Amino acid sequence: MNGLNYHHLLYFWTVVREGGISKAAEKLRLSQPTISAQIKILEEALGERLLQRQGRALVLTDVGRVVDRYATEIFTAGAELLETLKGRPSGRAPRLAVGVANAVPKLVVYRLLRPATEGTEPVQITCSEGDPDQLVARLATHHLDVVISDRPAAPHVRVKVFNHLLGESGTTFFAGRPLAQRLRRRFPRSLTGAPMLLPTVNNSLRRGLEQWFETEGLRPVVAGEFEDSALLTTFGERGRAVFPAPTAIEGEVLRIHGVAVVGRTSAVRERYYAISVERRLKHAGVAAITSTARTEMFGEPRRSARGAGLVTG
Repeated sequence: MNGLNYHHLLYFWTVVREGGISKAAEKLRLSQPTISAQIKILEEALGERLLQRQGRALVLTDVGRVVDRYATEIFTAGAELLETLKGRPSGRAPRLAVGVANAVPKLVVYRLLRPATEGTEPVQITCSEGDPDQLVARLATHHLDVVISDRPAAPHVRVKVFNHLLGESGTTFFAGRPLAQRLRRRFPRSLTGAPMLLPTVNNSLRRGLEQWFETEGLRPVVAGEFEDSALLTTFGERGRAVFPAPTAIEGEVLRIHGVAVVGRTSAVRERYYAISVERRLKHAGVAAITSTARTEMFGEPRRSARGAGLVTG
């Protein structure tokens, strides 16, 4: 097949939508033989039958159903494009494709994305989780609108991106109530010898914690290591060990998991970034995320020039 003739595809799609060739002919203002001939050409180009007679009706073949599904996506997207360019709403919520670095705590992600879904113009969000570098690469192909990460895009990434600093947070240590009450009195010295759940060694929070432990002369006992922050928190809720989480979500951790605060430190800080291919964020959903993060979740962050591209405050 050298190429797809979209006029032929439109005739086929209209026949399916209208329920027959005669009604499609009326809608398209063409003769029935013309439409039949064009669909025949489409079938020959694809090398497959798309419609078949079943009594007096035309029904889709298995291949026809596949082609119809793609045609629906194509022509629906085309209609939305025209309506967007004319400044008219399409009748569907704007879509926001978000990539989330797997190291970012799920409660942080929820707090960041919630404003986009609850505004005056709610957004339909699609979330993908994975390695930050791979997610940033998907920005270049426009499969993602923004990436939420705990670190700026790496300098070696071959994509021109901009790192928008959303904010930063200190670290709170949590534990079940009996253990938290016992360790709270002499915090942080009480962490020496205490069982602790930590992120895996490739996590930026883990590196910050280990540096702080070394500086303070603390020697906690590593009771478990987790790549998934949600799983770490779940084990912390159920087990008898201390676990860290960003102070920015301290209230949610206490309310949801029923644990208590052991202590806090501002020396171990995590930063969160919205990474995009835009210097100025134009998507309404992304703008809602960044605005709320800076004014409600983290407060106004300091400006920084670290990372690839531009970091804006």
